[in-house]
Parts: sequence; C-alpha cells; structure tokens
Amino acid sequence: MSRSRRSIPEELLLLALDPTTGTTAQPQSLDLGLAGAQLVELALAGRIAPNGDRIAVVLARPTGDPTLDTALELLRRRGAPVRAVHWVGGPRLGLRQTYLSHLERCGMVHAVENQMCGVLPTTRYQATDTEVSREIKARLDGAIRTGTPPDARTAALAALAHAVGLGKHLYPGNEGRSSRSRLRDLIRHDPMGGLVAHAVMDVQNGAAGQARRAAPAVRGRRPAAPAAPRGGQQVPDQARRRESVRVTARPSLSPH
Repeated sequence: MSRSRRSIPEELLLLALDPTTGTTAQPQSLDLGLAGAQLVELALAGRIAPNGDRIAVVLARPTGDPTLDTALELLRRRGAPVRAVHWVGGPRLGLRQTYLSHLERCGMVHAVENQMCGVLPTTRYQATDTEVSREIKARLDGAIRTGTPPDARTAALAALAHAVGLGKHLYPGNEGRSSRSRLRDLIRHDPMGGLVAHAVMDVQNGAAGQARRAAPAVRGRRPAAPAAPRGGQQVPDQARRRESVRVTARPSLSPH
C-alpha cells in the first residue's frame, strides 16, 4: 500500500480533530471507528472481504503499513471469519495514539504539551496543514450536496463519520440537520463501510456485550424444575384444596 495516500483511519482522525481545542471529538466512539476503518482499508487493499456479518481474510500478504499489517495478522490468526462487531468491540489500546503519532511524523499535526489543572501533563494535537482537513471535508460535502454516488473511500469515510457521531461536529446546529441526514444516507453506498459502520453502532448500543452475556446462559445448566410428587403423595396446597372439596361436599345433618 502506498504511503503517499492517507488511509481511512487517518482521514477519520483528521475529521475528528478540533482545530480550536486540539482534542478529538467523540473520543470513545472514535476508537471504535478507527478499528472499523482499519477493516475498510484492508478491504480496499484486497486483503479481506465481507462474509455475511463476518470478515474473512482473502490475502494475507502484508500491505506495507505496519499498523494495518498488525490488524491483518490478528485476523489471519483467528483462522475462521470474525464477526465485525466482535472485532470492532475488541481491545484496541493505544490505537488512536498510534495514528496521532504517525500524523505527527508525517507533519500533518504537531503535539502541544500542556498541563491539566496545572499538574497533570496533557498533549493536544494541532493540525499543521489545514488544507488536508479541508480537502477531506470537501469530499464529504460534495457527496452530500450532489447526491451522486461517491467513490468507495468517500462512502466508507462518510459511513464511519456518521457511526462515530461526527455529524454534529462536522455539520452543527439546526442548519446542519439536512446534511447530517444525508451523511447517514451515504452508508448504503459501500458494502464494507456499511457493515463496519453498523458494527460500530451496535457496539455502542451494547449489542456485543449483550451477546457475550447471553452466551454463558445458553451453555449453562438450566435451573432444576421442582420435583414431581411421588406416587400418592400430595403437596400441601393440593391436599388442602381436596380436603376443602370433601368438607364442602359432605351433607349436613338436620337436628332431631
């Protein structure tokens, strides 16, 4: 894979980077989106392909991108196709920082050291080439305004931007409502982008966690049912009910 072209994870990160604060919008869901964006980039590179709601490796040859190749190797080691929601929801410690550091090495952002409350060291990232971010945003704007089907990269980027909740960051306020709606509609133009975007939203909605929690209950032993009464023996309630019937049915004796 040529490093002269920005990857979809890098573009998603640049879209999320706030030029004023130097922080990323939607940081928690953005981490899910970056994991999903890796799948889209690997699919565009011909290394993986969708298989229903799962991801299958079709070519294990490295791409030349160390971060993507690490993801590809993890997928290959699984052996069987992996559900997209499980991949997206898996641990991806440091993934955002990995891409921020790469963008810094490429000169697209620079780190600004600071302190939180005057004590805790923090690092913010400012875009050094705002033209790059504007170009990425312009591609989304064009797809939204024209209504013509975008290319696969732009469609996948739009799907991920919607999935991680960047719509209000990119198109804020009431005036951006129609643009946010069209951004959501672009999810249908790329099969892999749509699959991954839905996986990101499912993880945020807790679908993956619910599935994992339900699995032990399916495999576990069901609670034992109450033992049936042994022959002739009656449980107390049944005995009382029948005794009541016998008492009621007994004829009364008239006094002499």
